[in-house]
Amino acid sequence: MAEENIAMHVTHEAVGKIGGIGAVLQGFFTCPSYLEAVSRSILVSPLFTTEGSVEGRLGDDGEVLYSSIDGLINPGYSSAFRKIESLYNIGIVYGRRTFVDDHTGTRSSAEVLLIDVRYMDSGTLNEFKRRLFEEFGIQSHLYEHLWEYEQYVRLAAPAIAVLKALGAAEGRTTVIAHEFMGMPTALAAILEPYCRFRTVFYAHEVATVRRIVEEHPGHDTMFYNVMQQAHRDRLYVNDVFGNQATYFKHSLVEASKYCNHIYAVGDYVADELRFLAPEFESADIDIVYNGIPAYEITLADKLASREKLRRYCQTLLGFRPDYIFTHVTRLVRSKGLWRDLNVLAEIDKVLGQRGQTAVFLLLSTEVCRRRSCDIHRMEDSYGWPVAHREGWPDMSGGEADFYTVIQRFNASSRNIKAVFINQFGFDAKSCGARIPGDMEFMDIRKGSDVEFGQSIYEPFGIAQLEPLTFGGICVCTNVCGCIGFVRDVTAGQEVRNILVADYTQLGDHSARDIEDLLQIDRRVRDQIEGAESARIATEIIERLPRNEAETAALLSEGYRLACNMSWDVVVRKYLLNDLARSTERQPQYSRA
Repeated sequence: MAEENIAMHVTHEAVGKIGGIGAVLQGFFTCPSYLEAVSRSILVSPLFTTEGSVEGRLGDDGEVLYSSIDGLINPGYSSAFRKIESLYNIGIVYGRRTFVDDHTGTRSSAEVLLIDVRYMDSGTLNEFKRRLFEEFGIQSHLYEHLWEYEQYVRLAAPAIAVLKALGAAEGRTTVIAHEFMGMPTALAAILEPYCRFRTVFYAHEVATVRRIVEEHPGHDTMFYNVMQQAHRDRLYVNDVFGNQATYFKHSLVEASKYCNHIYAVGDYVADELRFLAPEFESADIDIVYNGIPAYEITLADKLASREKLRRYCQTLLGFRPDYIFTHVTRLVRSKGLWRDLNVLAEIDKVLGQRGQTAVFLLLSTEVCRRRSCDIHRMEDSYGWPVAHREGWPDMSGGEADFYTVIQRFNASSRNIKAVFINQFGFDAKSCGARIPGDMEFMDIRKGSDVEFGQSIYEPFGIAQLEPLTFGGICVCTNVCGCIGFVRDVTAGQEVRNILVADYTQLGDHSARDIEDLLQIDRRVRDQIEGAESARIATEIIERLPRNEAETAALLSEGYRLACNMSWDVVVRKYLLNDLARSTERQPQYSRA
C-alpha cells in the first residue's frame, strides 16, 4: 500500500485569505492535480484571538472538531491532545475548512490546527530556543520581545507534537514553511529524531530585500542594479547594506538553507535569496510560480461589464468615459501607485488630442471594510468616493496622504479623472447607492481596459494579471515575479495583453561601481521614472482597443495565456515534480 503524501502548511492564513499566501492555498486546495497527489493537507497557525464563539474559530467555511479553548472536548482527540496541552501549557483548536472554486465547483477539505501559545511553559520554550541557537545560530534573545517573532517560535514544537498525535508523521510528510512564519516549525521538524519529515521553505518574498527596497529612496531602481553588481563582485547583503542580523525576519529566512528544499514564487525571489548569504549560491532553489484565474467569457459579457463601469462613472463624474483604467491593490508603498498617475498624465495629453476620455478607478484601502450605512452617509453628505474627508469612517492617515496626490492629478488632468475608492468590495452593499445595483466585484476585472501594477517590490503579483483572462491589458514592472511566468509561457515573445515597465534601466546614469549605484536617490529615480512613464503611456495608447474586433482579439489572447498560467498548470508543471524530488533530498547543509 502506497504511503500517504501529507503536506503540512504553516502559515498565518490558516483560517482565512488575507493576502498572497491565502491565494496560493486557495489555488492548491481547489486544484485537481494537487488534490490527486496530496492525500492530506493540514494548515497550522497560532490562535490569534480567543474572542468569539467556537462556531467562528475556523471561519464561515470551517468546522471545529476539538477546542479546549471553548470546552469542546471530543473524546476521539482528547487523550492525545490533553497530554500535549499539559506538557506545553497550550490550548488546541482542531477542525476542518472547506475550500471551493466557485467557477469550477471543485471542493476540498483541509485540516486546521490552531494553537494558543500565550501562556506556553517557559521551560520547554527555552529549551527549544537553546537548540535553535546551537543548531542553527538563531539568537532568540534579540527578538523575543517581538510577538510577531515569539508566537511562531512558540508554535513550533507543539505543532510537531500534534502532527504526530494525528498520525501525520508516519507517511511522506512535508512540512512547508510559508515565509518566515513557518520557519521555526520547519526547524523543529529538522530537529525531530524519529520521524521522516521533509522540510520546504516557500519563499513568497524575501523580507530582508522588501525592507531595503521600500525604505531606500532609490527603491527598485537602486536595489536591483546593486544586487546585479554585487553578484559579479561576489558580495552579499551584509557586505553591501550592513549587518541584517538584528532583523528577526532576516534570521529566520536565512535559516531556510537548512531545509531540504526551497520554493521561490519568482525569478527575482530566487536571486534575492542567493544574495542573502554564500550558502544560497549553491542551494537547490526551484521556481514555483503562482497561478492566475483562467475564466472564459464572451465579448458580450465583457462589454456588459464595461458598460456597468461607464454608467457608474457617468453617475459619479457626469461623463461616460471611452476607456476604463483600474488598479485593485493594497495601499502600501511597494505598489508604486504614484507611477500609475505618472503614466496617466502622459496618456491624458494624447486623449486630449483625440477628444477621448478615461477614468482611473483605484480600489484600495489600508484599513478594514467600512459599514454600508457609513458609505451611504458619506455619499449623501459630501459625494464619496469622488470627494473624501480625513478621519473615520472615511480616510485613514495613509489614505489622506495619497488622496492629496489624487487631487493634484485631477486638478491638472483634462481628459482623465481618478476616483479613489477606499473600500473593500465593489458592489452596491460595499460602495453605496451610486454604483449600479447589479454590479459585482468581477465586473471591475471583466470591464477594465488596462490594469496597473507598477510595483517597486512584487515577488509575484497575482492581482496584476487577474484581468488578463478577461482581455484586459496588464501593466507590470520587470521586477514583478509574474513576468518570469509570462516569459516562460510565451517563450520570451512579446504579447499585446501584457506590458512590462522597466524602472531599473539606468540609461545615462549607468555605473558599474556599487558605491555609485548606492547613491541612486529619488532625484535620479524620478528622472528614470519620467522617461519610462512616457514610453509606457505611448505603448498603452497603441494597444488600447479601437473597436469591438480588437477587444475580441485581446479577450481571446488573454484567455489563451491565462489557461497556460492556471493553478493546474503551476501544480503539474512546477510544484508536483519539485515536491516529489524534495522527498528524496537530504538537508542541503550541515547544521551550525
